[in-house]
Amino acid sequence: MKIVFATNNKNKISEVQSMIPKNIKLLSLEDIGCFEDIPETQNTIEGNAKQKANYIKERFGFDCFADDTGLEVDALDGAPGVYSARYAGEQKNATDNMDKLLLELKDKTNKNAQFKTVIALNFISELKTFTGICKGEITTEKKGKKGFGYDPIFKPLGHEQTFAEMDLSLKNEIGHRGMAIAKLVAFLNGFVH
Repeated sequence: MKIVFATNNKNKISEVQSMIPKNIKLLSLEDIGCFEDIPETQNTIEGNAKQKANYIKERFGFDCFADDTGLEVDALDGAPGVYSARYAGEQKNATDNMDKLLLELKDKTNKNAQFKTVIALNFISELKTFTGICKGEITTEKKGKKGFGYDPIFKPLGHEQTFAEMDLSLKNEIGHRGMAIAKLVAFLNGFVH
């Protein structure tokens, strides 16, 4: 079975491909010739995921899933949330985003946060969503070189390492994207023989 994962983020593609059965082949946007920026104009994480999955299905005709992830920080009333990728501006720079967040939390005692991933699957003319949430806290400084995005400043509950210090297998096991992917895979397995 081939299915499009609506992203060109190579980190995400390899992370997700490592979690799904070998008989499901992921195609990237590049693989199907989609080079335009897919709109993300919704005001929720779930809305953006659905918008991206529907865009690929409508324009290219492929069964597709799309994800949107946000970091929700308690002390900032859930920000950056749906704006996580462009928190420090349209350049979508992870270092700028982390620096801005650390600065905003500098004088706050509550560092609780959660990563939330919503995957929208447009499959056989049906739209389904799968959600994964990983609770944790924001660290006071960046640690680790693995992962991407906010991983160097997010420490999951019950762990002493940030996502950026963890092996990919552990991150996938306990992380928000891993949880959402596990639900997606359980669903898709009903169609794979």
